[in-house]
Amino acid sequence: MEDLLDTSALIQLRVDGEFHELDVLAGRTLLDVLRDDIGKKGTHLGCKTGHCGACTVMIDGKVAKSCITMAATLARAEITTIEGLLDEKGGLHPIQQSFWDEAGLQCGYCAPGIVLSALELVTDNHHPSAEDIELALAGSLCRCTGYQSIKRSVAEACVRMYPANENIN
Repeated sequence: MEDLLDTSALIQLRVDGEFHELDVLAGRTLLDVLRDDIGKKGTHLGCKTGHCGACTVMIDGKVAKSCITMAATLARAEITTIEGLLDEKGGLHPIQQSFWDEAGLQCGYCAPGIVLSALELVTDNHHPSAEDIELALAGSLCRCTGYQSIKRSVAEACVRMYPANENIN
C-alpha cells in the first residue's frame, strides 16, 4: 500500500501576483514550497509548530501559518508573502514604511509575520484600538523589542493608509 505522504497533487497558486503550477507531495508544507520551489526566502522558518509566526503569509487575504499548512490543500489559492507587498513603483508598502520609520522591528526575523498580521488587521479595521492591535499580533513572537515600537508602527500605518484616522495611542 502506498504511503499517503508519498502521493502528490498538481496545484495552481498565484504567489505575489505570479502564477505557479506545481506537483507537490501531500506532506509538504506551504513554507517548503514557497522557499524551496518558488524562491520566496522572506517567509521564515521558526518553530515548525505555528506558534512563533515567522512563517506567516496571507492565503486569499487572510493570515495563515505556512509551516503548518499543507501545500496540496491550496489549489487555486492566492498567496501573499512579505515580498509581495512592494508598491507599484517597487517601493515599500505603507505598512512596511511605517515599521521602518517607527523602528518597529530590529533583527527582522519575525518581520514577515508581524507585518502581514498587521496588514490584515488594518485592512479589516481602519481604526483599531490598542487592544485590537495586541490581539492581532498575539500569534507572532519577537525577541528583540518590547512590542511598543511594533504597536506604534501599526498605528502609524493606519494613519498613512487611511489619512482620515487619528493616531492611536
